[in-house]
Amino acid sequence: MGASPSGAAQSGSDEFVREPLGVQERITSDGSSPWPVEADRYRLVAARACPWANRAVIGRRLLGLEPVISLGIAGPLHDERSWRFHLDPDDKDPVLGIEYLRSAYEAAVPGYDKGVTVPAVVEVASGKVVTNDYKALEFDFATQWTEFHRDGAPDLFPDKYRDEIEEVSEGVFHDINNGVYKCGFAKGQASYEKAYAALFSRLDELSERLSRQRYLVGDAITEADVRLWVTLVRFDAAYHGHFKCNRQKLSEMPVLWAYARDLFQTPGFGDTIDFEQIKQHYYGVHHEVNPTGIIPVGPDVSNWLTAHGREELGGRPFGDGTPPGPPPPTERVPSLT
Repeated sequence: MGASPSGAAQSGSDEFVREPLGVQERITSDGSSPWPVEADRYRLVAARACPWANRAVIGRRLLGLEPVISLGIAGPLHDERSWRFHLDPDDKDPVLGIEYLRSAYEAAVPGYDKGVTVPAVVEVASGKVVTNDYKALEFDFATQWTEFHRDGAPDLFPDKYRDEIEEVSEGVFHDINNGVYKCGFAKGQASYEKAYAALFSRLDELSERLSRQRYLVGDAITEADVRLWVTLVRFDAAYHGHFKCNRQKLSEMPVLWAYARDLFQTPGFGDTIDFEQIKQHYYGVHHEVNPTGIIPVGPDVSNWLTAHGREELGGRPFGDGTPPGPPPPTERVPSLT
């Protein structure tokens, strides 16, 4: 997500409080919303830098929805006006024809005054944002778009594990996904230390859990893994230094580091990551945290391709399904090799 350079609003206290989503619609196949599932009607706008958008991009990849939902990529840099398509020719999204994502929000809600965040799904014909509810979007990709899933698509929300997925994900959201931001944007020492303690307590708890099983819930990848992994993959590049989450680097936490590498090397995960854009965004946009705007050269990311040994725990990455094929040429990210 990211509306202001900080990505969220600040409360009256010195604690970080994430601002509410502004367009919480759903796209459904059963007529329960104004927006029907339909091929080629919508464009997913994401950013390689953003972990919240990364979740939707991974889901789209794993389920094979690329042919029916196009992908627009906002660049890593933005200002108070919103995410901007500065990587595209003429600084405009080639399908939507807009420079700033805010234009699509204002097309949907005249005078829009809430957060301009990614991921956002935009109706191509009208240029209007349909939804920026990332959590509902992930669930609906998995459960409402089944007509367009690829052969062999995994079940990211198995019925028998849905309650457990949500239970695990709730702690991951508050203490890890959002927890790193609570550390980075705290305005007082006590608030920072409270968030820091919760973050590493939750990481330790999950490390213990993952020492016994390959994935968070069941014996295959579920949405719970997607939600945790998008923060882990950004940890050393951004959160350890930039957000002062510095008890340890991810690469110094053996179980979580092996788990993260396992997923990075799984089709649909590492092939969505651009480490340079991640660093450019966090260090280049959050001026209140990094006033100089200097972007670090490190860390070395070639170690993401080293052996992880997690196969010994068993499990099947895609359950009864199969890996996705390579991403479309226009969506490929820089290789680490």
